[in-house]
Amino acid sequence: MKKSATLILGIMCALCANAQQKPFDFDLWQNGLPNSNGIDKTQPYDDSKQNFKPSIRVFLPDADKATGRAVVCCPGGGYSHLATDHEGYAWSSFFNEKGIALIVLKYRMPHANTEVPISDAKEALRLVREHAEKWHINPKDVGIMGSSAGGHLASTVATHSDSLTAPNFQILFYPVITFDYAFTHKGSRHGLIGENASQEMVDLYSNEKQVTPQTPHAIMLLSDDDNVVPSPNSVNYYLALKKNKVKATMHIYPSGGHGWGIRENFKYHNEMMADLSAWLKSF
Repeated sequence: MKKSATLILGIMCALCANAQQKPFDFDLWQNGLPNSNGIDKTQPYDDSKQNFKPSIRVFLPDADKATGRAVVCCPGGGYSHLATDHEGYAWSSFFNEKGIALIVLKYRMPHANTEVPISDAKEALRLVREHAEKWHINPKDVGIMGSSAGGHLASTVATHSDSLTAPNFQILFYPVITFDYAFTHKGSRHGLIGENASQEMVDLYSNEKQVTPQTPHAIMLLSDDDNVVPSPNSVNYYLALKKNKVKATMHIYPSGGHGWGIRENFKYHNEMMADLSAWLKSF
């Protein structure tokens, strides 16, 4: 009888442990939104109308694998929609198997209010650190990851934050970095700062111009034939990081275009995964 009770208790504990590792959603602004894009106060939130509820989906690794590292992920979408699957949720297994927590951010679209997505991303980082002990995360090892326009958001947070909201490292996939019309993705520029933005706003959110020695180290992964977000976006950011003596790594694959994320049909998928894995092991 004693053995049966012990066995049952053990099974229940195992089930509870597994249950705790299921992804869960967490609202960003539980005490009310700090700003508005004009549509986010319309209820209910409706993803099909690009009216995203600002929230994070938390994927925690098994307790016996957890390293304490975490990545806040900002999917792309040109500041008009969110590619939450192949640039977000689908990355969870990759990171969790390495003992890294993945936190996928559903940020609000700007709709002419620049601060809206930026405040969402900063709040996500703050919340991860606030819950670090409960989620078995090292608050000094929380990075940010972004793809395309999500890469712009990630690099904006990396270059426009104070010590409380700054990430500890950056992972950028084919990121929009500059708002200079010569190289930028016009949809992302117009989505965040509008079509008639001042030169001051253009410079402020051209993140290659905002790098300092305090900017966190970065890896950039992109394709040479990307005609949506040209490679000079990443190249100029890399050069700015090196000028400020910030560690940086960049991989430019021969082809693949734009927006491949973790999709296996990307020709250099295996190489990309190996490059990212090696970089994550380097610190």
